[in-house]
Amino acid sequence: MAEGGAPGLPGLVGLDHIGLTVPDIDQATEFLVDVLGCEYLYPLGAKSDDGDWMATHLNVHPRARVDKLRFFRCGNQPVFEVFEYEAPDQAQTPPRNSDVGGHHLALYVEDIDAAADYLRSRGVTVLGGPTASDGPHAGQRWIYFLAPWGAQFELVSYPHGRAWYLREEQSQAVGG
Repeated sequence: MAEGGAPGLPGLVGLDHIGLTVPDIDQATEFLVDVLGCEYLYPLGAKSDDGDWMATHLNVHPRARVDKLRFFRCGNQPVFEVFEYEAPDQAQTPPRNSDVGGHHLALYVEDIDAAADYLRSRGVTVLGGPTASDGPHAGQRWIYFLAPWGAQFELVSYPHGRAWYLREEQSQAVGG
């Protein structure tokens, strides 16, 4: 248990940033800034080591190099830390959601139909049409799209709330 008897990581406040490795940081910058509308914040310098620092601290091949590193903000959050690595054992195919380590990044939008249409107009691969959720997420619609390097992103919208959150709010309002 954490300090004070609460379970979990002591002092956890929230999500700070998400790290992404891309094959071409200039292409990723264009996509994040010009297509998604993220704000480019700043770069950091290259990182490599002749010892075992990369393996010890980052769990990558000891001869891996981070040649370029840039930070971006989308709306009021989150911050993306975007890397361009070179590594002798680097995989070139992004994992799918069904693969171990698979993941996606979800972005909240107010109008999912307009956002999906916009992405299509910019040549972005959008997977299917918006899907309405049910159960605890009733009230939410979502759709996946792909970054130019194949990473999976999702648009999410629930302008009138999601069922689970609305029930929680109602429960708290009546002292539940």
